Amino acid sequence: MDDETAPQKGTVTQRAIERIKAMIAEGRLEPGQRLPTERDLAAQLGISRSSMREAIRALTVLGVLEARHGSGIYVTRLEAGDLLETFGVVADLSRGPRLVELLEIRRILESTATALAAARISGDELAEVEKHLAAMNATEDPEEIIAHDLAFHRVIAVAAGNETMAAILEGLSSRTFRARVWRGYQEEGAFARTRREHAAIHRALAAHDPEAARAAAAAHVGEVEQWLWAQLGPQDMPGARGAVAT
Repeated sequence: MDDETAPQKGTVTQRAIERIKAMIAEGRLEPGQRLPTERDLAAQLGISRSSMREAIRALTVLGVLEARHGSGIYVTRLEAGDLLETFGVVADLSRGPRLVELLEIRRILESTATALAAARISGDELAEVEKHLAAMNATEDPEEIIAHDLAFHRVIAVAAGNETMAAILEGLSSRTFRARVWRGYQEEGAFARTRREHAAIHRALAAHDPEAARAAAAAHVGEVEQWLWAQLGPQDMPGARGAVAT
């Protein structure tokens, strides 16, 4: 018989997850290190192999562990991008007010990242930003615009020099949502406005002006927030929350 009844199983599995996380946090398991066998680790933690299997599966989904065929289970490199990869699913699946909440988070982080980038961006990175800006301005194809828009903001996030923040922004930069926004902008003839916003961000980066960069990025994402609110039905309006701040 397993070490738990069915109603307790989730609790035991969660305990196993926390124990493995603690082993990593305490340095008993290092990035890239192979775990003991499922049987040995289950015995070490005093739980059943089925609970251990579930814990390993959950940590694999979260990017903490990885299975290598014929070799065993290993701790990943524990890089922010890997650990936060599932965050992007939230952005892809969110709708309505929840999506606006994510945009609020993105506005805060992206304005900070852009300010940091203005102080830290290298010549090569600035050239990359300029390349994607020029490409966005040279086409009316939404797919090409979306690809260069993503790349434009990704270069800036990396230039900020904070890998964790860049990974979070990557998760918030849902291609699905960007496609929806750009299609909406195309229908409304609003491409010119968003191109001006991107140009303002670029000017602030080129001038190495953190506060101008912060303001330009906040205004850009704030415009997207306002556009999204305009697409929502009356039942989704802020109501008691008050209007979205920009």
